[in-house]
Amino acid sequence: MGTITHAMPTRKAQKELRARHRPRSIAIVGNAPDMGDQAGRIDAADWVVRFNNASGFGGRAGGRVTHLALVNHGGQMREWLTDPGFLDRPFVSGAQTFVFPFARKAEPVEHQGEDGRDWTDEAETLLRPVGAPVEILPPSVRREAAALLGRAPATNPVPSTGFLVALHLVRRFGGTATIDVHGFGFEGWEGHAWARERQWFEAMTAGGFLRVHPLDRAFAA
Repeated sequence: MGTITHAMPTRKAQKELRARHRPRSIAIVGNAPDMGDQAGRIDAADWVVRFNNASGFGGRAGGRVTHLALVNHGGQMREWLTDPGFLDRPFVSGAQTFVFPFARKAEPVEHQGEDGRDWTDEAETLLRPVGAPVEILPPSVRREAAALLGRAPATNPVPSTGFLVALHLVRRFGGTATIDVHGFGFEGWEGHAWARERQWFEAMTAGGFLRVHPLDRAFAA
């Protein structure tokens, strides 16, 4: 019987493996429609984090995705669960990791209400054919976000998925990885404390933990 040998991974493969676990650069890509052409800069990052329906994917926002954050509570996930073509979307089928921003709810489904319904179990079943792991942000992220936004004028504001994911990444990699934020307009659903979230991003930029790239209003709808 011949000797079994194991080929050593190439330098490129070693670099890609390290980047999966300890990125040196992260692009957080929001869904603002008036983002300029940032495709090259975004796709060059070790991690490319996108959200929900990944507006601009394949165009000005680039065509790579390593992490796809999907809101796992409420009506948006319910829509995806009933969409037979959801898994065929390129940014879904191409994701290497899925991220759910909200923890599972302990209360019975009948007490959750339609807007706050927890679809985590159903979403995990839906995504299983993709073969990518699902990560749920630890509850400590939501608690910290609530404390940071607690002085907002809105009553008990709900942190946006972008804010929760960015907060988590800064806590994990701030100071060791370059974090670039693209396509964040800080506007939309009135239940989010956009002004307070913007202030946090500005503070993190001033502290050198991330960089927020301005939108290009020439592309506004």
